[in-house]
Order: sequence, then C-alpha cells, then structure tokens
Amino acid sequence: MNEVIQAAVELQSVCQDQGWRFSFIGGLALLRWGNPRETVDADLILLTGFGGEERFVRVLLGHFEGRIPDAETFALERRVLLLRSRAGVGLDISLGGLPYEERVVDRSSIFVYPPQASLRTCSAEDLIVLKAFAGRSQDWADIERVIVRQTGTLDWDYVRQQLRPLAQLKGEPEILEQLERRRVEFEQ
Repeated sequence: MNEVIQAAVELQSVCQDQGWRFSFIGGLALLRWGNPRETVDADLILLTGFGGEERFVRVLLGHFEGRIPDAETFALERRVLLLRSRAGVGLDISLGGLPYEERVVDRSSIFVYPPQASLRTCSAEDLIVLKAFAGRSQDWADIERVIVRQTGTLDWDYVRQQLRPLAQLKGEPEILEQLERRRVEFEQ
C-alpha cells in the first residue's frame, strides 16, 4: 500500500477511535477528484472547535512524532499540527473550528483507495474552495484538474457561496474571478 495512504489510514484510525469528526483534504482528496499526482503528505481537517484543542493535540502526539520542535505549542498558536507517521510521511492536521470547516466535514464521504483503504475525504466542491483560498500556483493547477475530471457534476453555486466570504476575509475578492476564468476555460 502506498506509504501516504497507509499513514492516512493510521491517522484516520486514531480519529475514529476517539470519536472525532474529520476529513482528508489536499493531495488525497485530489487523488479522488482530479487527475492523480504524487503527494508526499496527508492533510486533514480535525474539528476541535475553539478552546480545548490541547486534548486533541496531546492524543495525536501520543501516536505520532512531531515534525518540528515543540509541535504542541506551534499547533495551539497556529492551529496546524505537524506530525510524522512511523514511515516518515508528513501529517498536516488543521485544527478546525469555523462553520465552513464543519460543513467540509459534514459533506465528506468515504472513498476506497487501492488496495481497499477506505478514507473519509472532502467533496470535490470543498476541495476547489480550499485550494482557491490557498491560492498557490500548484493549487490552481489542481483546481484545473478537478474541473476537467468533474465537468458536469460540480455544484458551482455552492462553491461560490462558500468561497465568497473566505475571499473577503482574506482580502482577495479577485479569487472568485480567477476561479471563474478557470471554470470557463476548463469545463468541457
């Protein structure tokens, strides 16, 4: 089994054993919704809310090694826990608490990766929103892959509705225009 998928299975197992709400995002979701590209880590939204994040972080640090010195403090200050699986795969856990992050988890579903590894991943629409918000050049290339592969199945009204307030919060309303240009260009 691919080391990244195996690491994701291990992380998901811990989350499920704890009864936590979560969803994989990033490269693993892209493998599901877009054209596959190599991914070297597993990205996850873990719903922790605001206040009490320490217990989530400590449980995870009990199962996985921190990738940076004082990973706990970093996580509590920046809301991202950077871990490493036993095989050395990076695990990036976003400590989620926003209503949109809760929607991402609520809309997520199980996908079976070969060979028979079931992982909870975000929807194609939420992957587009998250990647557009991040806005790096690789994110835009990933969005294009999703648009091409999912043409005719995407709920663009939902994407716009979720992305608009995030783009305003970031102070970059032009994100919506950039996404629309790609939708027109790549939707077949």
